[in-house]
Amino acid sequence: MAYELYYWPGIQGRGEFVRLTLEEAGADYIDIARGADGVDALMAFLERQDIVHPPFAAPFLKDGDILIGQTSAILLYLGDRLGLAPKDEAQRLWTHQIQLTIADLVAEVHDTHHPLSGELYYEEQKPEALRRAKHFREERIPKFLSWFEKILVRNPDGDAHLVGRAVTYADLSLFQLVEGLLYAFPRRMKRTLGEAPRVAALHKAVAQRPRIRAYLDSDRRLAFNEEGIFRHYPELDG
Repeated sequence: MAYELYYWPGIQGRGEFVRLTLEEAGADYIDIARGADGVDALMAFLERQDIVHPPFAAPFLKDGDILIGQTSAILLYLGDRLGLAPKDEAQRLWTHQIQLTIADLVAEVHDTHHPLSGELYYEEQKPEALRRAKHFREERIPKFLSWFEKILVRNPDGDAHLVGRAVTYADLSLFQLVEGLLYAFPRRMKRTLGEAPRVAALHKAVAQRPRIRAYLDSDRRLAFNEEGIFRHYPELDG
């Protein structure tokens, strides 16, 4: 039975972290909202009254009778089943911890262009966004990337992966994070990636994995745009 992924069409967003894991594994999945009447199907699911554990928002994944919301929880579930997480419990939890930290940074990325409220247009909070983005560029991006670099340096099994000797969903998510930051803050990231060579190498290596490369070159991979989490406003790049 195919996995059913529920996320908004037209943007990569948080759903893209799940897509990359499904694509790397060659898993059979349906991107529900990108099909005919897909948004209606997504909204109807969110409004159902018969679900005991309803998801708060998309993305969420349906696997038979199992329903999982929250990107990090979905990846924790898929990692075990698709061979993209370590079998050792301590390593599994470490992979999950890394993913949660990636999720923290993704939330901060969003807040650079919507620092006051997601209900307001960017143009309605531009002065605050300029101030928030400056701090994010100068303080937060380097701090997070240096942490990922440290993890790669300290991985006892080698610096090609964040955890262990094989690719995990955390590697795929770090790739997507770097991709998004390169789109949103190209000037800043050119400098910062130079100070995190192992992060840069992992990003390059993931992009060349056969299934990921095929996905990136396909029409299944949506382009970044100014409707998603990673947005390129030149004035926010300093």
